[in-house]
Amino acid sequence: MSLLFIGIDPNTGDQESPTVWADLEEKELVFQGWKPSPELEAECAATEIPGHAVGIPDTEAVIRIPARMVGVIREACDAVERATQLP
Repeated sequence: MSLLFIGIDPNTGDQESPTVWADLEEKELVFQGWKPSPELEAECAATEIPGHAVGIPDTEAVIRIPARMVGVIREACDAVERATQLP
């Protein structure tokens, strides 16, 4: 796995650290974020979306990322997009 560290929440303290990486080999974004409240997770799990099963599979998770990290997420998207253009 070739993880490229992109950035961390600029307001991070010693205990919290939402983080974004780009996995250039798999061409995926990797996020570390806050766990949602049980109420938010239940709302996400109950939301019906056409073509999508209700619930959250065991292999997936709901996380929270602060809006102030949009620039970091864009940078990660750009890195993964560049990796998909390589031969």
